[in-house]
Amino acid sequence: MTGMNAIDRDFSSPADLASLHYGDGEFVVLKNGKYVMCAVSGVKIPLEALRYWSVPLQEAYAGPEESLIRWRERNP
Repeated sequence: MTGMNAIDRDFSSPADLASLHYGDGEFVVLKNGKYVMCAVSGVKIPLEALRYWSVPLQEAYAGPEESLIRWRERNP
């Protein structure tokens, strides 16, 4: 039997999509939910696994690679 990690979960209900306000080092939940969408890859990110976001763009990223992709897009 293999274990599931936070990224492997199936969040199939759109009602589980949270709405957040991203601040410096923290975020505030505006609408309760279980996940947000990565702005670059479209991957569903469980709130407890969310570590990367942009305050000026108010968007979440699945990881450092996606964050770097967005930064490079904005800073050619």
